[in-house]
Order: sequence, then structure tokens, then C-alpha cells
Amino acid sequence: MARTIQQIQQEILTAKNNEPALSELNSTSKTAIWRLWVYITAFVIHTLEKLFDQHRKEIDEKIRTQKVFSLPWYRMMALRFQYGDGFALAYEQDYYDNTGKTEDEIEASKIVKYAAINEVEGVLVLKIATEQGGELQRITDEQEESFTYYINRIKAAGVEIRVINSEPDLLSIHMKVLYNPLILKKDGTLIQDPTEKPVENAIRKYLKNLPFNGELVLAHLTDAVQQAEGVEVPHLSLVQTKWVDSPAFENVEIKVVPKSGYFKITNFNISYEPNI
Repeated sequence: MARTIQQIQQEILTAKNNEPALSELNSTSKTAIWRLWVYITAFVIHTLEKLFDQHRKEIDEKIRTQKVFSLPWYRMMALRFQYGDGFALAYEQDYYDNTGKTEDEIEASKIVKYAAINEVEGVLVLKIATEQGGELQRITDEQEESFTYYINRIKAAGVEIRVINSEPDLLSIHMKVLYNPLILKKDGTLIQDPTEKPVENAIRKYLKNLPFNGELVLAHLTDAVQQAEGVEVPHLSLVQTKWVDSPAFENVEIKVVPKSGYFKITNFNISYEPNI
């Protein structure tokens, strides 16, 4: 782990103080030339150590994903799927022959932007999604057919994989908010900027920051709303979700993982009361 600039500076200063030949470097001014050089040297060393840390992470990730047929490997391969005219797997290989393709064409062909995989009762469940206009969504039926063929080509023999490519889990939120009437109006908008609704923005930001297939934790959602401007006491009264194949909404008690891998808010039911 990279040391801080201050830690490196202190080690340099300690080494300097232990060297009699450098005893004349005794100015305590932060702008003394020798102290500025100590800072510059410490900054460069700190930057280099951060690069070493990043390199180590990249190597660790490569080692983790190169274990063929592991769960991380399947996720990596899902993200490497390419779709479009002229894109085909190399003969008897698990990678594409991109001869003659530009970097932009290759990148555009990688339509699966999100993937998550886990094992449920001996079956690998692979959730995928793409992204359009900053919003997650399912890939088309034709794309899914091609993706499923690709996965079946590269998977280990005898392994059953279930691909989930569906519309988002619908999310309904009922909440009561006690607010500061000097900051918010009774409709939840900012007094200084009526176009902004801090509570709704905080909820959207929380969901946006969830990793694909990540848990929605009600306590964490409440914490996120608590940080919104003008909010003094937030209370989640009811949160419900519904998957595309489910007949009705289901209550969320503590936390929930979206069956599709991601959520879409279908209903904001937020009541506001001044905290006076």
C-alpha cells in the first residue's frame, strides 16, 4: 500500500538528520529550497508507489479471471461477447477473430456492458444488461439468441447456464420525510431551485451507485436520503419490488437483490412534513 506524502517526507527528514554532512540544512521554512526538494521527491515516490499498487491490482485481477471456467472467468467472457456483421469466434477458440476491424468497431460490438454470475443449486445463473442513454436495459431477442449460442460454445461441457436478460425489477418507494422549511418546500423542491428534488435525487443516486446485481439495503437507502439537502428525518414506510415474471409486487423487509440485476423506479410516494 502506497505511503502518504507526509510519511515519505518524514523518512527523508529522518535520514537527513542522521547524516552529519547535511547538518547545515536546518531552515524550518516550508519554502526553503531543500525542503521543497524533499516535498517534490516525496510526491514522486508517492506517485510511483500508487502506480505499483494499481499494477498489483491489475495482475491480481488477471490471475483471478484467467482461471478457466471459474465464476469470474464466465463474467469476463460475457463482457467480451461481440455482436454484429463480421464478428465470429476464431476456429475452435473462445475469442473473436477481429482481423480488419478497427478499435471503435470492436468496442461498439461489445454490447453486454454489465454481467454478474452465481451458482444456484448446481446451475450457473448469468445476468446481463446493456446500456443506452445512461440507462440499463436488456439486449434484444436477436442479440440474446446470439449471446446464448456464444456462451454455449465457450462453456465447460456438462455445465448448465441460465441466462437472465430481462427488463429491470420495478421498485416502488413509500416514504415520509420531515424537512427543514427554510430549505425545502412542501412538494420536496428546493426553495432556491424549484427544479431540484433532493430526496428523489438522493434515491436515484443511491440506485445508480449500486453495483450490477448489488443488494438494495433499506438502511443504506435511508442513510442516503438523510444526507439530502433539507432532510431532517426520513422514514421508509414501504418498499416493494416486482420482477417481470412476478405476478405482483413483494414487500422488502431488510434488503433485496434484483432478479434482473438492476432496478427501475416505478413509483415515488413521498410525503413531506415540516419539522417544526
